[in-house]
Amino acid sequence: MAGRPRSFDRDAALEAAVEQFWRAGYTECSVTTLTAAMGVTPPSLYAAFGDKHSLFEEASAAYFRRTCDAVDQAAALPTAREAVARLLVDTAHAHTDAATPLGCLMLTEPRLAAQREDLHRRLQDRLDRGVRDGELATTTRTDHLASFLVAVLRGMSGCARDGGTTEDLLGIAETAMAAFPPPPGSGAGQSGLFEPTGDAGE
Repeated sequence: MAGRPRSFDRDAALEAAVEQFWRAGYTECSVTTLTAAMGVTPPSLYAAFGDKHSLFEEASAAYFRRTCDAVDQAAALPTAREAVARLLVDTAHAHTDAATPLGCLMLTEPRLAAQREDLHRRLQDRLDRGVRDGELATTTRTDHLASFLVAVLRGMSGCARDGGTTEDLLGIAETAMAAFPPPPGSGAGQSGLFEPTGDAGE
């Protein structure tokens, strides 16, 4: 006799779990709150996903795949500067989207340090390509610059969770881009993809 089919949509249940972990974090999510959000019973949760830890691993992996898609789309832009600017602007909008929890699960959840290291690697790879293409000076410490960008992204997530608006986060993005190294030989003070908000200095 064939096994009894599950009485719920597994993909929809997983998406609900992603949102719950995103909203409250791993520690604050009990099995009771998860099953209520997912619309399943505890036995169904355990049968489909295993324990809470296994569910979190699968949910966070699904979330990270979406994050990587966005990072890779930005990285595909012609220059490193455009790629970073796109990533920061998209982040400002994503972290304050009313249709989803505020901030970013991957950037704020303590258990996801390995995923943040992966993000750092992806950013450094794009910056290294910028050095090879002559967009950044050969002396650029791309590891330090990638760490700075991850710190900015994490700060934007925290700001959003504290009630910061899209404009607040775009201001952080603009300030970060002001610190982005200009192309070799171009001199300092480039505004890049962000228009100055006040009178430009000499």
